[in-house]
Order: sequence, then C-alpha cells, then structure tokens
Amino acid sequence: MRKEIQTYLDQNVDLKLFVRMHPEWYRTLSRSPWEVQNLKSAADLFYGRTFSQRLDRFNQRVSMMSMLTAMAQAMAEKKV
Repeated sequence: MRKEIQTYLDQNVDLKLFVRMHPEWYRTLSRSPWEVQNLKSAADLFYGRTFSQRLDRFNQRVSMMSMLTAMAQAMAEKKV
C-alpha cells in the first residue's frame, strides 16, 4: 500500500479500523489507490453515517418519544 494511503488511514482512525475489519480493501487500495473515495463511502455506510440512515434513526427516536408521551398521558388519565 502506498505511503500516502497509509498516512491518510493513520489520520482517520475509523477508516483504518474499517480497513482492518474488511481486508479486501487492502488489496483494492494497493492496486488502485484512487478508490479512497469509495472507501470513505463504504465506511460511512458501514458506520451508519449516510443521510438516509441518520434520518431513519431520527424517525425511530421521534416515534419512541411519541409512544412515551402517549403512555404518560394514558397513565395520567388513569389516575384521575
């Protein structure tokens, strides 16, 4: 692997960990170092940092909060 790729991975610890967990990227980056941008997008997908994944997590949190609010209202009505 090229020295500049190794330096880039040393500076980005999460990408370095991703490469360690997916060793096929060693071969990919060794043969075609310009694939670094694809590595970043694959790592974002793996770590859940894409826009759609963040939006899904946000929607799950909102639905959980609405469920808790409905439960709290039901319990308050039950006491009265």
